[in-house]
Amino acid sequence: MRLLFLGDMVGRSGRTAVWDKLPGLISDFRLDFVIVNGENAAGGFGITEEIYLRTLDAGADVVTTGNHVWDQREALEFASRSDRFIRPANFPLGTPGRGTGLYEARNGARVFVTNIMGRVFMHPELDDPFQAAERELEACPLGEVADAVVIDFHAEATSEKMCMGHFVDGRASLVVGTHTHQPTADHQILDGGTGYLSDAGMCGDYNSSLGMDKEEPLNRFLSKVPRGRFEAAGGPATICGVGLDISDRTGLCERIAPLRLGPRLEETVPAFWR
Repeated sequence: MRLLFLGDMVGRSGRTAVWDKLPGLISDFRLDFVIVNGENAAGGFGITEEIYLRTLDAGADVVTTGNHVWDQREALEFASRSDRFIRPANFPLGTPGRGTGLYEARNGARVFVTNIMGRVFMHPELDDPFQAAERELEACPLGEVADAVVIDFHAEATSEKMCMGHFVDGRASLVVGTHTHQPTADHQILDGGTGYLSDAGMCGDYNSSLGMDKEEPLNRFLSKVPRGRFEAAGGPATICGVGLDISDRTGLCERIAPLRLGPRLEETVPAFWR
C-alpha cells in the first residue's frame, strides 16, 4: 500500500498548494491513502468546515489536527458530524469529535488513523499521550483489525516524538511528527518495522517564520512589544510530507522517504514511487 502524509497546511497559500498538487500526486503515484494535517489552514489558526471539505475533495482521506484544532469555533460543531476529521485522541472524555478512525483505502486495505498530542512544551496539556497510544493500539491492533496504523504525533519536543516511535515500534506502520513546521531529515524504519519521521514539515510559504509573515515574529524577538497579530505568509507555498510503502502482509513499513514540492526547498519525491 502506498501512503502519503502531508504536514500542517498553513494559511491560504498552504492549503491552495495542497488542493492544486494533491490530485496529480494521487494519480501519478497511484496513492492508496492520503492524510493531511489541517490545523493551521484557516489564516494559520485552526480550520473551517469549508476548508476541511475542500481538502477531502482534493483527495485527502483524513484530516488531522493538533493544539489549534478549536481556534475556529465552528470546528466544535462540525467535528461531531465529520468522521474524517480527527482531533487529538488524548483530549478529555466528552470533547467534541473523534481522535481516531478506521478507513478503507483505495486498494481495499483498512487504515487506522489516530492523532495524539504531546505534553512537553505544549498547551493545553492533555492526558498522557503514551497511555492514549496504548489504548488506541489495543482497540485496533495492527494485523487483526487494521491493515495499517498511522499515528500523527503533534508535539514540540523531538525527544518525546522519538520515544513515541520506539514505544509503538512494531505495532504501527508510521509515527510522524507534526507541529514544528520544519521538515526533519531523520526518516527511518525502526527496529520493529515502524516508519518514523520527527516532523513532516508544513505546507506553506517557507519565506516566513513557521508559515507566519516574518515581520511581526521578528519584531517581537527584537522589541518584546507586539505591534499586531500574526498573519499567515502569502507567498508561494512548498508542500512537505512523507511517503511510504506499507507491506500488505505485515502492515509494517517497507520504504519511507520525504516529499517536498515547491519553490523554496529542494524538491524531492520518494524514489521508489517513480
